[in-house]
Amino acid sequence: MLVLTGCSNLNNSSKKVSITSTPTLFFHGGGSSYHAEEHMVDAAKKAGVTESVIRAEVSKTGKVTLVGTWAKDAKNPICEVNYENNRQLNFNKHGEYATNVVKALQKKYGIKKINMVGHSLGNISIIYYMLQNGNKKNMPQIQKQVDIAGHFAGLTFAGLPDSITQPKGMKLSSNGKPNKMNSTYKQMTAVRKLYAKKQVKVLNIIGDTGNGSDGRVENISSLSLQYLVGGGKTSYKVLKVNGKNAQHSKLHENTQVDRALINFLWNK
Repeated sequence: MLVLTGCSNLNNSSKKVSITSTPTLFFHGGGSSYHAEEHMVDAAKKAGVTESVIRAEVSKTGKVTLVGTWAKDAKNPICEVNYENNRQLNFNKHGEYATNVVKALQKKYGIKKINMVGHSLGNISIIYYMLQNGNKKNMPQIQKQVDIAGHFAGLTFAGLPDSITQPKGMKLSSNGKPNKMNSTYKQMTAVRKLYAKKQVKVLNIIGDTGNGSDGRVENISSLSLQYLVGGGKTSYKVLKVNGKNAQHSKLHENTQVDRALINFLWNK
């Protein structure tokens, strides 16, 4: 596992923005909306990565409405995804929602590959998209994914169902495997064999405000992603952000995160 402690400046002339038609989808967190994605997307636009941004509105039933249009020659196009049901706790539904978005983009633009970025609950869309589509040759496959403040192994909030509660006394082995797993994480482990076959590049961004947590999600829950994606052909890196701006809801408005996103997704 490679741990990144910093990233180069956005305007570093040695970096070249790659010319690609691979779209990048952004997924917001629980109780949030696409507005939480705008700071990161705006940073990409300001850095000259793209001028093509649309939005995918996803209804509670999973119906997708695309707002805006990508030009035929769009470079590094971005789709901000907005879930009407932004507190859905059935994680399988997140996979269905993400699948419907990709299908809508595939139908309209003929896309063959995708990148995905998730914050908090948005990371579940990425994992479950892979679970539901990783073996389907007719579905666009993930090339790069950025996971920000993910709660893969569970949350510690009171009142949550056991299926998504982080087990008490949970610890991680050297490969990120939790010694205790809730039922949802156990379900997610089926994705391991899919990632093992894919050349997916994964960047896991975690925040630490000083106590091994970003204030909402414990770092060990975020770092359990390694076990899900590790092994095989998948590349896995971690960026740990420290300080007050590493707080859970501030990570998607953090300039260090912006730089990391741009360098990882689009710079060569």
